[in-house]
Amino acid sequence: MKPAMKLPFAVLSSVPFVMVLSNSMLIPVLPAIQRALDMTPFRVGLVITAFSVAAGLAIPVGGYLSDRVGRKAVMVPGLVLFGLGGGIAGIAPALLPDPYLPILLGRVVQGIGAGGTYQIALALAGDIFQSEERSKAMGLLEAANGLGKVVSPVIGSAAALITWFAPFFVYPLLAWPSALGVALLVPEPGRKKRGGYGSGLMEVLKRKGPSLAASFLAALVVLFLLFGVLSYFSDILETRYGIKGFVKGFVIAIPVLVMAVTSWLSGTVMQKREAAWLRALVVGGLVIMGAAVIGVYLLRDVVLLTGATAVMGLGNGLILPALNTFITSAAGSSGRGAVTALYGTVRFLGAATGPPVFGLAFEAGALPIFAAGLVLVAIAAILAGLFMNQRGDVPSTK
Repeated sequence: MKPAMKLPFAVLSSVPFVMVLSNSMLIPVLPAIQRALDMTPFRVGLVITAFSVAAGLAIPVGGYLSDRVGRKAVMVPGLVLFGLGGGIAGIAPALLPDPYLPILLGRVVQGIGAGGTYQIALALAGDIFQSEERSKAMGLLEAANGLGKVVSPVIGSAAALITWFAPFFVYPLLAWPSALGVALLVPEPGRKKRGGYGSGLMEVLKRKGPSLAASFLAALVVLFLLFGVLSYFSDILETRYGIKGFVKGFVIAIPVLVMAVTSWLSGTVMQKREAAWLRALVVGGLVIMGAAVIGVYLLRDVVLLTGATAVMGLGNGLILPALNTFITSAAGSSGRGAVTALYGTVRFLGAATGPPVFGLAFEAGALPIFAAGLVLVAIAAILAGLFMNQRGDVPSTK
């Protein structure tokens, strides 16, 4: 990476860092929200779902607009709106006796803003960096995402020491400076004439449909299990082991720290060997995640249980940079926004469904939930192994 690009890329990396706080920061706070609002784990899980579903629906619109009017023209307003939604969710408990629905509304506003952020940052990095540099950039962006996951439980737990709704105010404090930095410091390459959203997407799907479908399913499963298992882990740390507050934030940070470091390392490896390693990283990471799911279900010692979640972080760190590289390389710049938008939608829908589904483990029993997760991992690994071609699909660097 050229020295002149280091500061702009660092600013661009703040986008995935901020976006991951959207859900990860609230994971350790969910039990406190549940107590404050006197609701079931399923209902409190909808605080995650409201954001993720809105983001998933907004992402295709953001991708279309980024291909038509430019990446930064969508990303900067998206960051502003993301912060605004956090402010709405934070103000509601301070002013209203029953703030649940306004909190969900604020989270929906956040989700709409998020539709124009992380996946467009991936597309913009794909526009800026070519050939081998792209793989490293994708690994670093996923590492920034992972770093956000590391610090977000600590930030959320620390803010919740003030009051349970204080974490919502963190969003504008971080998102708005990021928006300013992107607007002023991040360059945007001259855009080629863009085709229609549908035409660009359909062209890529015709050429690489099976490989993309396998990649999208892997992303869905990975994010579903990540946020589902972490929310389950957060709950049992309190209910089974009595670990709460700031200490719990540090414990939850362990698996995501492993994920962040692994993302950075795997991105560095792929810079030199992406064609040979992409499929292996995805399939191997899914196998590791399957083993972690079994461990989280079976283990009762808190140290071993935390170790199992760290193994899950390792699997995530192998998979996500590889998927990012594959997706951003699947299309040229004229259709990259459309492809990354669909990818982002799948990721957010996975994150949306994980917490409420795993919240049902406390009501319907953990065995069927974890068994279903294991089946999904197996299906995703088989399809990735069969359809993610190593050399026929990667890379497209134009």
